[in-house]
Amino acid sequence: MTSMTHIKIEPIKGSVSAAEWQARVDLAACYRLCDGYGMSDMIYTHISARVPDSPNYFLLNPNGMLFSEITASSLLKVSMDGEIAYKPDTPYGMHPAGFTIHSGLYRARPDIQAAMHTHTVAGMAVSSLKCGLLPLTQTATRFYGRIGYHDFRGPERDPSERARLAQSLGSFNYLILRNHGLITAGASVAETFSAMYGLERSCQAQLQAMACNTELNMPSDEVVAASCAMYGPEISRSYGLLEWPALLRKLDATQPGYDA
Repeated sequence: MTSMTHIKIEPIKGSVSAAEWQARVDLAACYRLCDGYGMSDMIYTHISARVPDSPNYFLLNPNGMLFSEITASSLLKVSMDGEIAYKPDTPYGMHPAGFTIHSGLYRARPDIQAAMHTHTVAGMAVSSLKCGLLPLTQTATRFYGRIGYHDFRGPERDPSERARLAQSLGSFNYLILRNHGLITAGASVAETFSAMYGLERSCQAQLQAMACNTELNMPSDEVVAASCAMYGPEISRSYGLLEWPALLRKLDATQPGYDA
């Protein structure tokens, strides 16, 4: 196996459109942030972004690079039919499950511009609970009632799984893959990352509360309904857009090079 220290990925900024390059930079930043906030799983999950000016294509990580290694130029460009339109000069190709999940979401929902899938311990644990995500915390009410559930049928490598994933997601932007993990999607990379960050913290808080082995203080149905309503798209701002510039400043200071 070739060591990554011997692989040089040539910058492609001048070879793609300005819109695609910005999507690449944002997506590479999302990979680095996912790793920095403890939500990566070595090489085994994936985040994607639709190419803005070529909506039948999306960007995806090469199957073999750690999230902390992803750069804007290292991302694959993949069609909805599985054609790899761009691949950097590395030994790494496309992950079958990554293609199945993300192409399924984009084919079903033209409004989705980015999608994120994780295998965190908290996400996997909540996905294994029959109750699923509970409205135990203010953060959780952002997602409660707006999240779909998808039953486990084994690794999502069969292209026929795309239709079932799309049906489970429906009009939601959040999905719990039972006995598997979490998915968030959104109108931008920033919105999608913000959603996963919040959903992950909701899962962590629920598990820690349940682990205390004492009665849970569940908010009343009226309080839950009112809190959930406050997070409605017609009331709440678009999460992620305000935070994203600050997160990029953090990356520029701590992990420069993601935008190469």
